Amino acid sequence: MPPIRPMLAKAVDGIPDGDLAFEPKWDGFRCIVFRDGDEIVLGSRNERPLTRYFPELIEPLKASLPARAVVDGEIIVRVDDRLGFDALQQRIHPAESRISRLAEETPAEFVAFDVLALADADLMTEPFRDRRGLLEAVAGGFGGGGPLAPPPPAPEVGRRRGRPRRRSTAEAPSAPGPPNAPATAPSGARRSRNGSVMRSASASASTSK
Repeated sequence: MPPIRPMLAKAVDGIPDGDLAFEPKWDGFRCIVFRDGDEIVLGSRNERPLTRYFPELIEPLKASLPARAVVDGEIIVRVDDRLGFDALQQRIHPAESRISRLAEETPAEFVAFDVLALADADLMTEPFRDRRGLLEAVAGGFGGGGPLAPPPPAPEVGRRRGRPRRRSTAEAPSAPGPPNAPATAPSGARRSRNGSVMRSASASASTSK
């Protein structure tokens, strides 16, 4: 169970060479989901609890995740055909009555993009390509119009060679931000200047406990 600090982005001089997988950058709250039997904990990027703010996610996560698992992802809110970060920020409120009302008016979704542990297996040192395969199996029950969004289609993997001409950011642990700060790119990822997300096919997650 927590705490686990997600891998965050930091500036680097260029996009590294090698096999890279491209994924979306979600406009939501970074969230690590911990499940241990009947207990579900939602942890923020700075290791603060988010569980009470998103009650509509708890039962679907219990129904879909293995009995013991740690999954990294993003909490999002859809407004019409867009992601509504302003609406998501409103979900962080001290009043229980407001939390319950907003859970119905602006329900959240959880998008999984990495799996960090299953049962007794710590997967954070495993290559991303292996974790991705496990994630797709774990998230097989997501979707169907509920609050758990399946992972995006398997990331496109391509090899980049040559000297990069743009400044980019690479994933590494960094100082946490406030619980309502926009989340950064997924664990083991690389993010380009234009906002696209690239993962090294052999990248591993890292933690700070």
